[in-house]
Amino acid sequence: MNATEPQIVVAGHICVDIIPAWSQTDASFASIFQPGSLNQVGPALISTGGAVSNTGIALHRLGVPVRMMGKVGPDLFGRAILDVVRSYDETLTAGMIVAPDADSSYTLVINPPGVDRIFLHCPGANNTFGAGDVDLEQVRGAKVFHFGYPPLMRRMYLDDGAELATLLRAVRALGVTTSLDMAQPDPTSEAGRVDWQRVLVNVLPHVDLFAPSLDEMLFMLDRRRYDAIQRGEDARTPDAALLQGLSQRLLELGAAVVALKLGELGLYLRTSADPARLAAGGALLSSLPASWLGRELLTPCFVVNVAGATGAGDCTIAGLLASLLHGRTIEQALLDATAVGAASVESPDATGGVPAWETVQSRLADAWDKHPLQISADDWQVDAAHQVWHSPADFRTEASRP
Repeated sequence: MNATEPQIVVAGHICVDIIPAWSQTDASFASIFQPGSLNQVGPALISTGGAVSNTGIALHRLGVPVRMMGKVGPDLFGRAILDVVRSYDETLTAGMIVAPDADSSYTLVINPPGVDRIFLHCPGANNTFGAGDVDLEQVRGAKVFHFGYPPLMRRMYLDDGAELATLLRAVRALGVTTSLDMAQPDPTSEAGRVDWQRVLVNVLPHVDLFAPSLDEMLFMLDRRRYDAIQRGEDARTPDAALLQGLSQRLLELGAAVVALKLGELGLYLRTSADPARLAAGGALLSSLPASWLGRELLTPCFVVNVAGATGAGDCTIAGLLASLLHGRTIEQALLDATAVGAASVESPDATGGVPAWETVQSRLADAWDKHPLQISADDWQVDAAHQVWHSPADFRTEASRP
């Protein structure tokens, strides 16, 4: 594959994000949504959102040749999505689908400084996206196929994820590494009533790299604790035991590499100890050295001035995938992913803060400060040079490695 051919295909959910500028502080936010109230905001930032746009454009900004596959309608929002994508590179819309009878997806992002985001989302054409919408000939030859946000795509979660499993199985048959990201289902929606454990059972055997958020996995695998947290009955900070338990379950279900996005707490990465599983992980994972086997690492976030957290998780995934393409060590990959995610939040939109790959490396080399580790991992050891924490099991694996 030459430098201009897509090395990564990003498919799945895409929408237009409408992000009003806010002057209110978190102290006044509770009074904003009152019946009959009028709240003055600033100009709206219009950007594309969803995994296809966020991860795809972040990869493009990092210098990775990428193809984007999403589905829009012929309406105003659909034209806006395509115009925004074209503004980065005309070729990025080559894999996009315009469905004549579809409504394009949009999200109103309520994202005032100091307050966690609120999304008002219309899934639109994403609900009709199916395995048949992916042209496998456009995937053939790529190193990675990344799919994002099946909980916001109705055909992908119906029948215990049968359509998603079919798609990923077909991609893996091409020898392409599969990567999957999730999204937080609305508990009151149809997606919120899906048995997500059954979906994961069916889908993860076909997933090489699984990169959900901790909250998503609590919702899907430990609903009791998730609900307790939402009710304010469980205020405990996640600890290493929780991360190990969830990641072990995901590895047992079939994933080869698990990256749990922890939001402001950082990033956790765990890999299979089975050489055969990594070897079966398609073009990218099969080329990883033995030093990636049986690893378990954790790192906190870099210190930045936060302008908006929209798309940070998607950009973190872009950083991880780009690092894998560059053949970096697992410690470097963890830091690369965290660095790209941190840079992204310096802009109010999803990807405007993502710099070129060389700039990311320059910031990493310049002793970029990190927040203290807030996750309880008392028996873990820190690699001060890399600002990465290793589990005791990870050190035992390291010591036994040739």
